[in-house]
Amino acid sequence: MTVTVAIVGSGPAGFYTAQALLDRGDGYAIDIIDLQPAPFGLIRFGVAPDHQATKNVMRKFHQTALRDQVSFFGNVEVGRDVSVDELRDAYDAVVLAIGASDERGLNIPGGGLPGVYPSQAFAGWYNAQPQYRDLDPLLDHQAIAVIGNGNVAIDVARVLVKNENEMASSDLPEHVAAAIASSPLCDVYVFGRRGPNQAKFTNVELREMGRLEQCVSLVDPAQLPDEASGHDERDLRLKKKNLDTLRGFAGALPGSKPKRVHFQFYAMPVEVLGEARVEGLRLERTQVIEGRAQGTGETFEIACGAVVAAIGYRARAIEGAPFDDHRGVVSNTDGRVGDGLYAVGWIMRGPSGVISTNKKDGVLVAGHIEADIGGGGKPGRSGLEGLLRDRGVRAVSYDDWQAIEAAEIANATPPAPRRKFTTTDEMLAVLD
Repeated sequence: MTVTVAIVGSGPAGFYTAQALLDRGDGYAIDIIDLQPAPFGLIRFGVAPDHQATKNVMRKFHQTALRDQVSFFGNVEVGRDVSVDELRDAYDAVVLAIGASDERGLNIPGGGLPGVYPSQAFAGWYNAQPQYRDLDPLLDHQAIAVIGNGNVAIDVARVLVKNENEMASSDLPEHVAAAIASSPLCDVYVFGRRGPNQAKFTNVELREMGRLEQCVSLVDPAQLPDEASGHDERDLRLKKKNLDTLRGFAGALPGSKPKRVHFQFYAMPVEVLGEARVEGLRLERTQVIEGRAQGTGETFEIACGAVVAAIGYRARAIEGAPFDDHRGVVSNTDGRVGDGLYAVGWIMRGPSGVISTNKKDGVLVAGHIEADIGGGGKPGRSGLEGLLRDRGVRAVSYDDWQAIEAAEIANATPPAPRRKFTTTDEMLAVLD
């Protein structure tokens, strides 16, 4: 008997779970539900627009979506259009794969001023995520501060300083490109509370910052340790590569190019300055003791017109699933949440790893479903379709999505791969 499975979320964790179930045989009918009309989650809305090679995993997910056992229900929000409890009634198994959609706040004085943006909103703006279409960030100053020492911080900095030629093969939305091009921005400060050995940059992304056409990356050599340190051999190799790259930045000339990215370590933000909007940032010098940043009492300030906080994510509680507020994840035991209810990806384990890290979550939970669900019996797809029809919800199928994607590709100016629609209404208009 066919086992019906609803996967809530069409990002990497959701698709890896679908594929892991399909790898176990043909006895599964899988419906992937997403609040966006477009599938692929983080791949479409999180990966920076100039990193198209990273998006190639969508090809694998596309093949999964085309399988006869799989259907896509886009433009359907679980919690608004249908509840978790209703899905549990309709499906033999429900898998939560909705990621971590809330950002850890910049909880310091001035953190709520206009011009302070969580990186998820800022990245959503330059990645054409519909809810951030009209973010219109303040880019009318010569400087901007980015708080964080991970790849998201580097993405934000890089997108802001690349020129039109460097972004030509990206899918950066036109209104975003225009806003960046007209900005007087020439200095981006990337601050980290701890030192280079604790930074989370991957070396590929860090090295790229040394090859920008109109921007030079800088670092104070006094902030670089004599040698790298890591938790294990693999981590140590990465830290050594990063340290070598940063040493190259330390020898760069600030005036050699018209724009600059300043990597500053041992600096903890303590206050966003300004009255009606961001005018600057006050930071405290830190020292790292047993891996933790501790303030020294010495402060300094920079003038800037905006602050982007790339300091981590947490999942959002969803009605119908127990939530661990301290950890910011759905309460689970190795992906098991309750009878027939499971979690994968960031909502299961927190925001860590890279895209492929989610694959093992999918394999793990697919194994749980196989072990836990002896045989199917619940209606699955027909039950969901009935609920949506009764509530007047317009679901976007995968065929619909392919029509939307074809229109985006047709609208692009080569070498750009597509010109993204930036609102849900624009996407649905293609179908009308």
